[in-house]
Amino acid sequence: MSPGPILGFVSLVLIAGALLLTLLILIGGAVNKNPTNQFYFLQAATTGIPGAAPTTRWTFWNACSVTNGRNACPKVHPAYPLDPPKNFGSTTGVPPQFIGTHEYYYLTRFMFAFVLIGAFFGACSLFLGLLALCSRIGSFLGSALCSVALFFHTLTTALMTAAYVKGRNNFRSAGLSASLGRYAFGFMWAAVACYFIATVLLCAGGAASGKSSSGGGRRGGMFSRNRRSTRNRGSFIDKETAVDGERSSFTRA
Repeated sequence: MSPGPILGFVSLVLIAGALLLTLLILIGGAVNKNPTNQFYFLQAATTGIPGAAPTTRWTFWNACSVTNGRNACPKVHPAYPLDPPKNFGSTTGVPPQFIGTHEYYYLTRFMFAFVLIGAFFGACSLFLGLLALCSRIGSFLGSALCSVALFFHTLTTALMTAAYVKGRNNFRSAGLSASLGRYAFGFMWAAVACYFIATVLLCAGGAASGKSSSGGGRRGGMFSRNRRSTRNRGSFIDKETAVDGERSSFTRA
């Protein structure tokens, strides 16, 4: 049995897992229900900033206050940036590294676009990957789409890490407590691993299916050559018998 369908099935499970992890983090901050109200990228003490809650958590959608250890998020704003001066409308109490720069703004704004693109190609690779269960072409096409999803999701995760790790360090350098969201970082990087392994397995499944098919063709070719050689030997014997018969009739005459 070819290993292609087995590898294809494992790949589909991994892609589905990556999409689920991404979805959980994507809706964190937009849905104030358990468990998504525990997902955030950065938590920082913002007591000294006018108009800010004592503790603020940043998500894809907004800057949320914290109630009983859960996100308490206001109105939803897609692609909400990490930019404390704009988030709170004041520079008072804001770490100086955030003032006068658009670095964190653009890093976190582009995250939202890239994660949606990655999720789209991941969903396409999931549905097209169903063909990997019965087709070599399906394995390679699924691998190609999965590699695109891997690229954009990795880009999103790299931007997330760069922006929010630096943001955490900025708050800490100002003497304010800050920490990263372990669920958000863990899930996003786990999704990267799932996409990578799925891409490799889909490609390997397509290659394995190709080898199996070519092997079958070679075996068929060997048997057909044996049959042809048998027929050739039979026709040669028939010709010899016919010649001997002609010689005997000539001698009797």
